[in-house]
Amino acid sequence: MGKDYGEPIRYDPDFNGPIHNRSCTDILWLIIFILFLGAWGYVGYYSMTRGSVDKLLAPIDSKGRRCGLDSGLEDKKYLLFFNIAKCLSPGTPITGCPTTQVCVPQCPDRTILFTKELEQNPSSFEQLKPRMVCTEDVNTQSMTLAQAKQYIQDEKCASFVLESQPVLYRCIGDLSTLPCKDTDPRSRDGETCVRNPKDAQKSLFNRATALDSYVGWIAASWVTFFTRNERETHVLSSQIVQDLVQSRWYMAGALVGVVVLCFIYILLLRWVITPVVWLSIAGLFALMGFALYLCYKNYEYYKANPVGLYQTTNLKGYAQSIFAKHETWLAILIALAVVFVILLLVVIFLRSRITIAIALIREGSKAVTAIKSTILFPIFPWIFQCAVIAYGVLVLMFLLSIGDSAFRVVNMRNDTDCDCGGLYKEEGDSCDPIKFFQKCHDTSSVGTILPCRLASCHFTGIENQNNVIYMHLVNLLGFFWAMFFISGVADMMLASTFSTWYWTFHKNDLPFFTLTSGIYRTLRYHLGTVAFGALIIAIVRVIRVILEYIDHKVKKFDNPFTRCILCCCKCFFWCLESFLKFINKNAYIMCAVHGKNFCRSANDAFSLVMRNILRVVVLDKVADFIFFLSKVLISVGVGFAVYYLLEWNYVYEVTKGERLHYNYVPAVILSVATYLICTIFFNVYSMAVDTLFLCFLEDCERNDGSPEKPYFMSKNLMKILGKRNKKIT
Repeated sequence: MGKDYGEPIRYDPDFNGPIHNRSCTDILWLIIFILFLGAWGYVGYYSMTRGSVDKLLAPIDSKGRRCGLDSGLEDKKYLLFFNIAKCLSPGTPITGCPTTQVCVPQCPDRTILFTKELEQNPSSFEQLKPRMVCTEDVNTQSMTLAQAKQYIQDEKCASFVLESQPVLYRCIGDLSTLPCKDTDPRSRDGETCVRNPKDAQKSLFNRATALDSYVGWIAASWVTFFTRNERETHVLSSQIVQDLVQSRWYMAGALVGVVVLCFIYILLLRWVITPVVWLSIAGLFALMGFALYLCYKNYEYYKANPVGLYQTTNLKGYAQSIFAKHETWLAILIALAVVFVILLLVVIFLRSRITIAIALIREGSKAVTAIKSTILFPIFPWIFQCAVIAYGVLVLMFLLSIGDSAFRVVNMRNDTDCDCGGLYKEEGDSCDPIKFFQKCHDTSSVGTILPCRLASCHFTGIENQNNVIYMHLVNLLGFFWAMFFISGVADMMLASTFSTWYWTFHKNDLPFFTLTSGIYRTLRYHLGTVAFGALIIAIVRVIRVILEYIDHKVKKFDNPFTRCILCCCKCFFWCLESFLKFINKNAYIMCAVHGKNFCRSANDAFSLVMRNILRVVVLDKVADFIFFLSKVLISVGVGFAVYYLLEWNYVYEVTKGERLHYNYVPAVILSVATYLICTIFFNVYSMAVDTLFLCFLEDCERNDGSPEKPYFMSKNLMKILGKRNKKIT
């Protein structure tokens, strides 16, 4: 093993931790990275000066035409919904809002209930007619009162308009002031859309801005996905969004408490790590045993009671048709049994290795709690990464909008009454929206000139210039390179910090500015090394994105050979990226300790790992399992705690607040947020364990426990390994 992967590290009497007298590494790659950032900045400047995001944000009406772009709509930039309450239906984010949508020059400046006004005061029809919103086939100028009522009934004209504000060129208004009879014709006359007027006053639309209303509208439609009754959907959506608004500050305070909880958990983990690991392993086997029992019972039941065929026109029916077969349960039973036996054998034969992994994880907890500033350190890389994401997305949108707008004639063959005076004759001809609106009209109209009923000059996209493709590649590479660079810099800073802790023989002598020193060494000497490592992973990630794009394009050809080739390529590059990430992290650790360039650090780390490959595999999987279990434990615990806390009457007596309609909504949201926060915390923990592990392997090879070469590992680790430091006699 030693000959294949290099000789073990030899003892160096001058080595006592991260090398202080080091030089800059991989300077050339840092210069290339800086030059590339300049090129990426120029791409951003070019795209923002040549592109227009308005072209991408233009809303689409019910006929598929883009407001402000298609023929006849040049001065109608805003989209108005006939009945925005229908947009709260569950399928809105997928299928679109199921109500008539038309383009208008501006959003309504006041709320008008046309049905109510025309019934109670017919004489006001002439004043209301200019404010009515109808589809294009309705001539509002010559429309009579009787026709207006009929058009409203036929949903060719809106029954009401709301005082609205444009949000992304969509007119979003306040639904809480309307009676349900205007938003839902099946409801009782005068019934309100929320439980009582007091609830209406506190609704999201009365409290928030138009943008908040738009986001709340989309969120509510997703939250009520399993609600079947449309009337119930409207009520449930408004109540859920109202609960979120009412509890927003309490949720923000709870997130601060989650941060404190994560810190306390890391403190406690150093003492309870052993029972947590073994109880988790026992729980895993118990869960798998119970799953085996259920599979066997289902196998017996469906074998003795075969069921008929299910409808397979939807996903639910297809799933039922599969799991109603005893062969399916037999296959699952065999697979689970094999996994159960393999895991059991692994635990039995590697129990001593798991004990070492537990000890190292405990050491990681000691290191994190000894240098408490590392807990909050990930916040700063996270802020930089958010800025990179925002810039990359912004540049992408502007790049997509660079070029000339392309317009084509559509529905010409279906609209036999459309006459363009010979200007446009065939479907798909290139057209100009203004000329189409001026020259093309409906020949069936008498007395008035109306636009064509079906045919239109339709916006089909943006014809990008050839150089925009290369700019997309630069933006894609810049985005991934910058993201991996930021995470790599953070990893190396933490590796420098935790390695200093490990190689400090007496932990009480640890320097106060350990993290600051690690940050300084990384920024001063090794940014080029991180830039080189980040570039390698970024290139592989770009290739993966290109493969996904190619796969998306060739799917329409349905070629099994190309699908197989692309699947193999995607699998290969996914494995390559995972391997390179593993190598990069260990190379950063070795560079932080010894100050060598990327290639030498990667070679040293790879050789050290391969000489101890069994320990590496066990530690990596055990640590990942423990961290995952801890994150699930904390997030689920917070969710249950919040839910039952909101059930406690004493909370409302102290806060003087009102009960929420659904306590599980903030509980679920806080559970998800807690999991994300825990991920940030345990990434630091994971980096500490990985760093200490490499230092531990090097310590085992470099030292032998003699007074001249004492071990730097803890007494607990030495006890587990059967090693000890000999005292000077």
